[in-house]
Amino acid sequence: MAAELGPGWDVIGEGLSGRTTVHDDPIEGAHKNGRTYLTPCIQSHAPLDLVILMLGTNDLKRRFNQPASEVAMGIGTLIHDIRDFNPGWPGRTPEIFVVAPPPMKDELHEWNSVFAGAPSKSRELALEFEIMADSLEVHFMDAGKIAQSDPRDGFHLGIEAHRAIGLALAEVISAIGWPPLKGVVHA
Repeated sequence: MAAELGPGWDVIGEGLSGRTTVHDDPIEGAHKNGRTYLTPCIQSHAPLDLVILMLGTNDLKRRFNQPASEVAMGIGTLIHDIRDFNPGWPGRTPEIFVVAPPPMKDELHEWNSVFAGAPSKSRELALEFEIMADSLEVHFMDAGKIAQSDPRDGFHLGIEAHRAIGLALAEVISAIGWPPLKGVVHA
């Protein structure tokens, strides 16, 4: 994405395996809660022109027992938090882009018990995220139309999927037609 957008943009990747939207993980740790991490993260990088949220798969773990609609509500909570904190330039709220992760494969190998029931819920995330994004008037992309989860474990993204999603995001961001003030994208 950074290479495609060019030198006027600074792309900051903040991905963490196992991160949820709004849940402390009783097994992997409270530090996996995206909500508690979000404010200090965006504060350390502010001002920002764009914040991209691509979370939700880990919320489907059996221990959280969340339907896709409630995972989308978690994304909505993060959108409200970003707007409340307003890490954009003075007088300007950063653009927010919600990306629904690609659906999980039906076969999750050693992860089947951790994600029991999750593959079918993961196929509902894009619609629920799109509804949330539309209602909160933020940008939306369904990464499942661009890439697939890696069949080796059934839910992570391989190199080619990351590349395809990055290129698609760069294309959509460029098409929005607004130049960055500082050139920071927070992904």
